Amino acid sequence: MKTFWISILVLLLSSPLLAQEPWDVGEESKFMDRVILGGNLGLSFGDVTYVDISPRIGYRATNKWIVGFGGSYRYRKDKRFVPDLESSDYSFNLFSRYSVYGPIFVHAEYEYLNYEFFLSAAESVRRDANSVLVGGGLAQPIGNRAVFIIEALYNLSYQNDIFYPYSDPWIFRVGIGVGL
Repeated sequence: MKTFWISILVLLLSSPLLAQEPWDVGEESKFMDRVILGGNLGLSFGDVTYVDISPRIGYRATNKWIVGFGGSYRYRKDKRFVPDLESSDYSFNLFSRYSVYGPIFVHAEYEYLNYEFFLSAAESVRRDANSVLVGGGLAQPIGNRAVFIIEALYNLSYQNDIFYPYSDPWIFRVGIGVGL
């Protein structure tokens, strides 16, 4: 795992900090030239199976500002219990990202999450959580119209409560963005 993070750091620092945007949009740009697709995919298998599919779509309002929305589906199956604990969570988010300097950006997001919480192996409840996330990250170009994104977000709505879906106020993400 240490090698993975060192490789990511080298990748991010290997190009100049003043790297050009992977694509520029002018006022005359077509709508589809401004659309960006991306998201995250998380997989884990073993005693605990975890699948996270989080597509996003954004619109490049200017060369520095992107607004968009996304959703997530998270599936968990924990075989350490009898019977197995199995749940599905669903979320929707709205986000805004602004490039501050080179690949560095700031990010704000609203997330609505509907999640399942287990009271016991035989009983669960479904709850809703609304979160406001702020932070930033790096969007490193990896081609003509693609970026590798790493970001750290702080959940301003975090609650230190056993029923809250997040165990920590910090959320870390890695993903890819591709322009159409």
